[in-house]
Amino acid sequence: MKYSQAKQGRIFVIRLEDGDIIHEEIEKFAREKSISAGALIILGGIDKDSKLVVGPEHGRKKPVVPMEHTLDNVHEIAGTGTLFLGEKGNPVLHMHISCGRKSSTVTGCVRKGVKAWHILEVILFELVDTAAVRVLDSVTGFELLRP
Repeated sequence: MKYSQAKQGRIFVIRLEDGDIIHEEIEKFAREKSISAGALIILGGIDKDSKLVVGPEHGRKKPVVPMEHTLDNVHEIAGTGTLFLGEKGNPVLHMHISCGRKSSTVTGCVRKGVKAWHILEVILFELVDTAAVRVLDSVTGFELLRP
């Protein structure tokens, strides 16, 4: 385990607009507000044709091959994520959401493009006094958090 400490900074209440792409809008907002670290919760609806990363194709096999899932209809969602600067100094969102419709649920990462459907609310808790960053790991290909 690796860890560091941070303090809570500002808290932002955000409503994404219909058709907004979650990771693009949150990363843009973070750049505009000079947010280098944060924790997020999200709640609302996402549109059909949103794309999720739903796991590695072959467990622990290298190289890691992500699986993608495209939603065939509007879904209700709840999710959580973190935001930290990447190696190039830009905020990078890592967010997982659970998406439900009727009795079916799928969970995955939003990095492939998840679109807001009318109601999508985000609470962003800024973290300050932290040097934590995301660093590219050559073995997995992931941008791993370095606390």
